[in-house]
Amino acid sequence: MTGAGVVAPHYNSGGMTSQQADRAPASAGNLRVLVVEDDPRISELVALHLRLEGFVPVAVADGNQALERARSEPFDLVVLDLMLPGLDGLTVCRAIRRDSRNADVPILMLTARDEESDKVLGLESGADDYLTKPFSVREMVARARALLRRPRLSRLAQETEALPGTPKPVTVAGVTVDPARRRARVHDREVELTSLEFDLLYLLAANRGIVFSREALVARVWGGDTYVTERNVDTIIKRLRRKLEDDAADPRLILTVWGAGYKFVDV
Repeated sequence: MTGAGVVAPHYNSGGMTSQQADRAPASAGNLRVLVVEDDPRISELVALHLRLEGFVPVAVADGNQALERARSEPFDLVVLDLMLPGLDGLTVCRAIRRDSRNADVPILMLTARDEESDKVLGLESGADDYLTKPFSVREMVARARALLRRPRLSRLAQETEALPGTPKPVTVAGVTVDPARRRARVHDREVELTSLEFDLLYLLAANRGIVFSREALVARVWGGDTYVTERNVDTIIKRLRRKLEDDAADPRLILTVWGAGYKFVDV
């Protein structure tokens, strides 16, 4: 183990693992990763391995700096520690989602606490995935790559808006989901969604009345790219209800079918 929470792999004489040597680092292009970690040993090791993979890491040590950078610079991924000086990781995560130029950036949260409630709280705050310390750098890189394979809302909107054959908007019960522009509205109110939230909402709304099991939603929305469980599905559903429903505790749009899964109301 290196530092307080990272398991480092073995290197060859060239300074890379055999797996890294077999891959072309240029495949990551110039993707920028904001690394928010107050432990300098962990921060340096995470940044080193991201750099070896071809990423461009930008490291900061506290929540205030992280939020300032997220509001002023574009990033392709955020690796965010939960326990930080200044603003804590949950507050930073919520602020990024709410009012920054990186509102749809994938967020990988790091936590030293293994309680399920902490992980769920991180996901409910807007994180896309989480890792518990101590973690393997190799697993961290794998999860980072998985998150980066997922299309971002802002880029998809630009790429697909003019394409012929793009799926048409779906409107159900006052909710409009536009897959070309990657936008969602409830009546006249535009709703800010993460990429995962949008994909899950579009799948349900486009198939209103159809019941999807949690396993089916994992397969259709996550596609096996990340380390997800059925609890992740429940967390995203809760986030969607808070954004869409008048009363998230008494949902009228995204319904639970007990013992089966979820469906969008059929009206």
